[in-house]
Amino acid sequence: MKNILLPTDFSTNAWNALFMASKLFAQKKCVFYVMHVFEPNAQNLMGIKSSVRAGDAYEALSSNSQKELDKIITYAKDNLSNENHQYKILSLQGDLSVNIKAMIAKYDIDMIVMGTKGATGARGVFMGSNTVRVIKTIKNTPLLAVPEDFDFKALKSLVFPTEFAHFFPKGVLAPLLEIAGLWQTEIKIFHVAQEFILNDLQKANRDILKARFKGFNFAFYKVDIKTTVANAIQEFAEEQKADMIVLTNYSHTFFEKLTQEPVVKKAGFKTNIPLLVLPDFEG
Repeated sequence: MKNILLPTDFSTNAWNALFMASKLFAQKKCVFYVMHVFEPNAQNLMGIKSSVRAGDAYEALSSNSQKELDKIITYAKDNLSNENHQYKILSLQGDLSVNIKAMIAKYDIDMIVMGTKGATGARGVFMGSNTVRVIKTIKNTPLLAVPEDFDFKALKSLVFPTEFAHFFPKGVLAPLLEIAGLWQTEIKIFHVAQEFILNDLQKANRDILKARFKGFNFAFYKVDIKTTVANAIQEFAEEQKADMIVLTNYSHTFFEKLTQEPVVKKAGFKTNIPLLVLPDFEG
């Protein structure tokens, strides 16, 4: 049984994340925890004209949260019928990242799936501040960020950029291998660099990857950096018509040292392809 956490702000993008999660794990027994976090801050208090006390504001926000979550459950039962899937709702107060951390521990969450931007997200911006904050603060759980306009049909291919500088423990790659196995996905491992001469450590790590992906449909590629690493990732993924980009959430990667750009964040802001961020077990 997989436990999937689906943070929602009831935006179109959040709905699309729910749709992709239900399709991606259609063959797996799953419990989907649809979570809405509300915070009665000054902005929200001003938006509730009828309230004259903080308690009234809290009750109004809590009631609206529960009402909207109930709508999601009703829709899921009527339109996303799958005997493998259960849907449960969580209406919580406070900070999004703090609540996500707590729910990961409480419900033994295997993956977070969320939209890339919220209800007020600007057009043309891939990843909103909430998603970026969650990626930066949640380091022990895979996170799948789903763009608003991405129409998931099948996971035919995914791209996995690496510089071969890190050893990948089995646990880090497990989420990637699981979904690749479910969909018989082609895994395209590519080295983004200004030169492709590998040192002994990189060669050893490449050999480990070969062993990790044994039995899967995978191939190695080389991609020259023309502008930035993030652009190289985006362009390669688009050229290959990939259905997903997979990155690791290492705090200090070779990419950042080489190009002085935070690759996870910039790749997120650039691409319109779902982004799976694997855990950072070094953090």
